[in-house]
Amino acid sequence: MKQKIIAIVGPTAVGKSKMAVLLAKKFDGEIISADSIQLYKDLNIGSAKVTKKEMEGVKHYGIDIALPITQLTAFDFVQNAKGWIQEISKKNKLPIIVGGTALYVKALLENYNLGATRDEKLRENLKKEYEQKGLQFMAEKLKKTDSILADKTDLSNPVRVLRALEIALSNSEKSKQESEFDYKLFALNVERELLYKRINFRVDQMFEEGLEGEVQNILAKYGENAPAFKAIGYKEFLPYFKKEISKEDLILQIKQHSRNYAKRQLTFIRGMSNVQFVDVQNFDQACKKIEKEIENWLQ
Repeated sequence: MKQKIIAIVGPTAVGKSKMAVLLAKKFDGEIISADSIQLYKDLNIGSAKVTKKEMEGVKHYGIDIALPITQLTAFDFVQNAKGWIQEISKKNKLPIIVGGTALYVKALLENYNLGATRDEKLRENLKKEYEQKGLQFMAEKLKKTDSILADKTDLSNPVRVLRALEIALSNSEKSKQESEFDYKLFALNVERELLYKRINFRVDQMFEEGLEGEVQNILAKYGENAPAFKAIGYKEFLPYFKKEISKEDLILQIKQHSRNYAKRQLTFIRGMSNVQFVDVQNFDQACKKIEKEIENWLQ
């Protein structure tokens, strides 16, 4: 019998962590974070990391597991998550995956090419295309093919851009394989104008909670080349600290980049298998709807 798993994805600021905790308490579950930034220590405010209070006593995995100088990938997440799932299932609890890095969730739930296999013909064709059209063209091609993967790729590095394109294109062309899990995948969402208001409000809250000081601390401890400074909410501070942009522009940039990212998240999620979208404008009603779905599925 396949292991049953609940997965919750959605754009930033939609309420995923809150929903996961409610479901974990309802169905005796434990939570695995699928967030490529919350896994780093010291990146708390800018990542909107779930707090101990917000966890409400529910055990969480995948948070604060690495220093910001460590480069972790979707492959690393999948290996870790499978171990955590076994640990949770041994307790007869329900594993609940939650996070905004939908690539991680897709990699876990679907047979997704994470780089372990290579397509020699595709790689050769990509090299020829790069030689003819250049790095910028290939980077744009990657963005159009898989914007989430592009966000996690050094677009100034030809080797990484071509490897990411190889993975993205092989994933888009491969036939669907059966998942090793029996899963329910919910995507939380609200109408765009409300979502963008929530994102803007969250950014303002982050600054009130001391985001600037957090980023100064990270820069002092780990340097500007740390993977953390590729993340939205952190990378925008580098030109600000160099006095190249004003604080007002800094805040506007973080808000704009966060809204753009939310749009890309939704585009990626729509391409995932067996995903069920749930409008959470009325959060309590949405929670009851999801609970009913899970109850019927667990029977």
